[in-house]
Amino acid sequence: MTIQTIIEMIGYFGSILVIVSMLMTSVVKLRIINTIGSVIFCGYAICIHSYPTAAMQLCLIAINIINLYKLMNTKKEYKAVMVKSEDGFLNHFLDENFADISRFFPDCSKPLPEDSVILIMCGQNPVGVFVSSPENADSPDSLNIKIDYTTPAYRDTSAAKFLFAHLKSQGIKKVSAKTIIPTHKRYLKKMGFEHIDDKYVRNL
Repeated sequence: MTIQTIIEMIGYFGSILVIVSMLMTSVVKLRIINTIGSVIFCGYAICIHSYPTAAMQLCLIAINIINLYKLMNTKKEYKAVMVKSEDGFLNHFLDENFADISRFFPDCSKPLPEDSVILIMCGQNPVGVFVSSPENADSPDSLNIKIDYTTPAYRDTSAAKFLFAHLKSQGIKKVSAKTIIPTHKRYLKKMGFEHIDDKYVRNL
């Protein structure tokens, strides 16, 4: 394998990373992967003496770093708003995000009147919804999670951490969830849930 072939492979790899970054639903992941791809592609451009291309990649790297800094250092202020299952705004939010919600909760349905429903707000924007029911009549402080959804732009776990802290402040001691979705399993483990029998459990 010649040096020229290796350089071209590096260039292709950098280009692929930039393209893949555009498929990310998380803005933070998009910026990080895009930056890595731009760094690699910048190195490739320098190797082939394409300095205008290298300059453009340096600009993209700088833009990504600035935006990542803003994302990491902008404090998000969340609020938990209790709503009823028939709330019009809630149902509009569920309808608008139905396809994405179904990826993680394929058996999801509209909340029942007896369900507890929390809309998570960031400023004036709805960014998530939490639907649950008591584990049983004798355990109102233990909840079964039906839906725990956050929109893609807020999947940095900050909304989830706020939610569980809020539930704890309301006297909830345990939450549990069932899932067969690998992505959801990874999220639950990341948030401190333990796999017990056929469900995931977290003590608050």
